[in-house]
Order: sequence, then C-alpha cells, then structure tokens
Amino acid sequence: MINLLNLDQPDLTTFFTDLGETPFRTVQLLKWIHHQGVVDFDVMTNLSKVLRQKLKELACVSPPQVVRTQASQDGTQKWLFQLDNDNCIETVFIPEDDRNTLCISSQIGCALDCRFCATAQQGFNRNLTVGEIIGQLWQVEQTLRNAGYSLDPRRRVISNVVIMGMGEPLINFKNVVKAMRLMMDDNSYGLSKRRITLSTVGIVPAIAQLKEECQVNLAVSLHAPTDELRDQLVPINKKYPLTDLMAACRAYMEGGDIRHQKITFEYVMLKDLNDSPAQARALVKLLEGCPAKVNLIPFNPFPETRYQCSAPDTIERFREILFKAGIITVTRKTRGQDIDAACGQLAGKVQNRRGVQNVC
Repeated sequence: MINLLNLDQPDLTTFFTDLGETPFRTVQLLKWIHHQGVVDFDVMTNLSKVLRQKLKELACVSPPQVVRTQASQDGTQKWLFQLDNDNCIETVFIPEDDRNTLCISSQIGCALDCRFCATAQQGFNRNLTVGEIIGQLWQVEQTLRNAGYSLDPRRRVISNVVIMGMGEPLINFKNVVKAMRLMMDDNSYGLSKRRITLSTVGIVPAIAQLKEECQVNLAVSLHAPTDELRDQLVPINKKYPLTDLMAACRAYMEGGDIRHQKITFEYVMLKDLNDSPAQARALVKLLEGCPAKVNLIPFNPFPETRYQCSAPDTIERFREILFKAGIITVTRKTRGQDIDAACGQLAGKVQNRRGVQNVC
C-alpha cells in the first residue's frame, strides 16, 4: 500500500497519471488530506466512485500514531509518536500570542553526537520518511482543531514550523525538502517560506543545495566562536570548520527569496565553557559580514549530563556585548522544561545500532 502522506504534488501527479486520471485529481486529494484532514476515501465525494475504490485498493493515509501527549504549565505540548521497530520520535507545540509554532523531528535519533543535546545521546536509527515528517504536522493540526483549539475554523492552528526536533534535517535532505514543499503548497498547509525554519549544525554542501531547491529560513546551531571549542561541542565541525560554515551562510543569504531575512545563530549557554566576554567578542568577529541574529539558549539539563547552564547575569552580559556590536540578540525563553520539551531535551525512543535507549 502506498502511504499518500509520502507524496508531494509532483509525486501525486505521476500517481494519478499512472491511474489514467487527470492532474487535477492531485489538487483535490491534497485538499482532502492536508487541508481538511480527511483520511477516509469514501468521504472524498468529488472523486468518482471508481477512483475511490482504486485508492482503497492501492493507497492509504497513515500518519504516525500518538503514544502519549504531555502538557506543560506554560501551554507547551509534547507528542510522542510511535514508528516501526519500537522507535519513537517527539514533536513539540509552542503557542504564543502572535503565532503557534510546531517543532518537528527529521530523524529517529541523531548521529552527530553534539555533547549538550539529549537526542544525540540516544544514538541513531534512520531518516524519517516524508510521511513521518509531514505526518507530525498533520496529526497535531488535526488533533488541536478537533479539540476546538482554533477559534476561527478558516484558520490553521499551526502558523509556523521549525525543523529543530530530533535529528539533523540536512542529512535527510530529500525527504525534508519534499515535506517542506507540502507545507508550502497552497492546497495543503499554505505556509510561506518565511514561516518555515530549518535548523542545522552546519552540513556545508547541503546548505548550498537547500538554497537552490527550497530556500527557507535558516538557523545554525553554532554554540562556539572558535574551531577549538566547537570541535568539542559539535564534532561535525572537524569536517566543516567555521571558515567553511560562515562562507556557506553568507552565500545562502545572497539574493534568493529570503534576502531581506537574517540567519539565526543558536548559541546554547554553558557555564564556564562558552559564556565569557572574550568569547562574546570572538562571536561578534565571527559573524561580521553575515546578516545575523543570535538566539542565546539557556542550557536545558537532561539525565547524566555534565553541563550546567550559565548564570542569568552571565547570559545578560554576553547578550549586551553582542547587542552593542549591532547584532540582534535575544535570550530564548525556556518553554516546556517541566515536560522535557525544551531545546536540546527531545529524546524519544531510539532502537540504535547498540540497542534500545530509554524514553527520557
């Protein structure tokens, strides 16, 4: 059976052409599945009975199944989704006054071993399929709408998507790009490129490819202003050092669809490790010539970590140095920490090459 959640518009057009149907069926099906959240082919009454029968024989709509939902005191919600072979992924919904953001995962676990991230400590199993990526958005959107979350039924619940959950999205490039195109399709979710943000630790060749194929907002998990320190915190830096990464970031912002935007550089604040005034000044120098804004992220602890969060006055001093240098800098408000839904805390359950890790 073909899971139709795995198919973007070109794939669906080919699918219907092979069935002897017109390409217009693609638009109809996208609207039924993604815009209206319908999975029962019999309900799709503007399709012929013959076509509906073919779809029942050949295809299905199978989003990831919900294992558990947790709600934080601050309104954040976290979903645990069941996949194959006892694997689970996590997805986080973050409501705010002017937007509702969904943080979605792109892999089961992560192979990049960033030292301060709970996901990295779970090992790695595989890339998510298109259907498993877009299925997180589909499932949360439908769940919240059915619960009456949106007061205006004409509006979507999810206004922004950040691909910042479990995994490195640029290693799962093809599937992530297809999923993002579905998010932007007017017949599906209708999100603009400016409402989708992809976060990467810096897979340099894929950054250039992303600009050519699907130039969404870019966030870079930086966390250190020098190669010496970043090699320790983000091991992939040994392959793609800061000089190469910053060149790729500057090139990403030259022309294209988001030329008036800025790259967000994420910087987790680790006590006595990357939070000194000298390191703030080094960061200012590193970002010269790149349209940048910086998110300072207070470190969110997880079991057995050796790192500690920088003190609030240390973070503020660091922020002031960047701000006085003309760099837009904000300290990210920690959301969902009481349900382990904050940045760097997503763990899920990963059947990795060394065995099953615990759900955190």
